[in-house]
Parts: sequence; C-alpha cells; structure tokens
Amino acid sequence: MQKPVNKDASAGARKLLSYLCDTAGKGIITGQHTQTNYMEEIVYIKDKTGKKPKLRGFELLSYSPNINYDDASYECLKEIYDNRGTLDTAYNWAGNEDGILTFSFHWFSPLGGRDKSFYAEHTDFDASKVLIYGTAEREAFYHDMDVIADLLKPFCDADIPILWRPFHESDGNWFWWGAKGSEVARELYKLMFEHYTKIHHLDNLLWVWNCRLSEGYPGDDYVDVISVDIYLPEYKPTDYHEEYEELISNTTRNKVAALAEIGYLPDMKLLEKSHTPWAYYMTWSKEFIIAEKWNTTERLKEAYASEYAICAT
Repeated sequence: MQKPVNKDASAGARKLLSYLCDTAGKGIITGQHTQTNYMEEIVYIKDKTGKKPKLRGFELLSYSPNINYDDASYECLKEIYDNRGTLDTAYNWAGNEDGILTFSFHWFSPLGGRDKSFYAEHTDFDASKVLIYGTAEREAFYHDMDVIADLLKPFCDADIPILWRPFHESDGNWFWWGAKGSEVARELYKLMFEHYTKIHHLDNLLWVWNCRLSEGYPGDDYVDVISVDIYLPEYKPTDYHEEYEELISNTTRNKVAALAEIGYLPDMKLLEKSHTPWAYYMTWSKEFIIAEKWNTTERLKEAYASEYAICAT
C-alpha cells in the first residue's frame, strides 16, 4: 500500500490516499472544477443527472498576494472577484459533505506583472532566480508561500485533506513557473514541499505532481499522486489509456494516477472494460461542462449513470 511522502501526514490525508489507491482501476471518482462561490457547474450537473461529483476543485487565484489591480482587464478583475471567498466555501463544503477537495492555484507572479500575471506573457518574473539565494525573486516567492500557508492552516487544523496541485502544467511554458522549463518548476515544487511540510507542518496535504515530462519529475520522495491535464482537440470516446501509459513511462509506476484536468469526459464503458487505473478525473469549469460545447447532456448523463463512476452520496 502506498504511503504519503510526508512522514507526518495526518490521519485524514492517509485515509484519502488509501482510498484513492483502492479505487483506481475499480472505479473512477467523478470530479468537477468550480471557481465561484455559487458553483454553477455543480448545480448544472445535479440538474441534468440527479447526481453530484465526489471531488470538487477550487481555485486560489484571488488569494495571490501580488495582484496588479491598476493594470488589469475587466476579464481578469471579474475572475478575481468571482473567486473571492472560495476557501470559505471549500471549507464549509468539506465539513458538511463526504467529498474530496482539490485546489488549483493560478498564482499571480510574486513580483511585477500585469493583468493575469500567472501567464508568462504578462510578467517578466524569472522563476529560475527563485533558486538563487539572496534574490528578490526568492524572497517574494517565500513571502507568497507563507501567505498561502496561513490560509491553508484551518484545513490542517480540522484535518480536512487536500489534493494539493501546485505548479501545474509545467510541461508547457504558458505559466511563469514553467516558462524556464519543467526542471525549474520541479525545483520550485520541491522548495514548497520542504517549506510546507517542515516549516508550516501542513500535514493534511497530499502532493499532486502535474507534468508528463520525465525531466520534470521531482522523484518518488516528493509525490503522492501523478497527474496530467488533457484537452483533446476534438471529441472521441476514450479511457485516456494512451495518456496513462505515457504518464507512468515518463514519471513513475509507484504512484496512483489522476486526470487532474480534462475537457472531455472519459467514456465509462471503455474505462470499465480497460480498468485503466485513474483514481479520479476533474472536468474543467464553466463551458467545459455547462451547455453542449465540450460535453453534451447525453454524454454527461451516461457518465454519471455508470456504475463505474463514483459520485457523491
């Protein structure tokens, strides 16, 4: 049985990891990202299927300490304001329902930047300089980490486990943490792991790595869950088996795996046949689940009606 990489992991974190390992290949945990307090995606799924996802993803972007409000587009500001208070919503939901939390963090760059500065094109923040002692970049990086750690502590105090997925999609260069390569993102992740486990003792976190490149993998000592984000250019019925094989070939075969973000829902009939051991999936928010652009109502109903799909009770 897989053990958490944090030797001081809380009882809740240990229980959740055990559950993920037991589930993978026998069923798949349904998941949905939401980034607003009214969680319109969950309302939509319940209305169309009569069920709710077992896992919910919440967004921390509005909690970034360095947001440039003076040089931000309407779209950026709306996303920030819609996202405010989601940690309270997540905390209350996790305390009242038998569900699973995962957090995404589109981290506005710790220094400089404009508009949505989690995108590399909107900031000149050089992530590689975080790895150099004494730099302003390193100081700002640790400052922001401390701010976020304080916000996560109530979850730790209540032993609410969180699937924590920092520095996601570092196999691409569109975010500042991946702009200098996945190797840099790997080292940022390791810095955060050490800081959050040894200094802040956030022992309720399960550490989710989100990069399919072999050179970016931090190593088995730092990762509880390997994961990948997949947005296919067009719909096809799939169990994402090829992507699973690619992921474990480039990272490790020793960790439970997840579809951390997807556009198109997996085909439950194919999954039930192949038993590709994804522990969970999380469909992205808004138009990726609402309306017919990415997932039709028919496919949504089929996915949630399947006995292979694990939904909220």
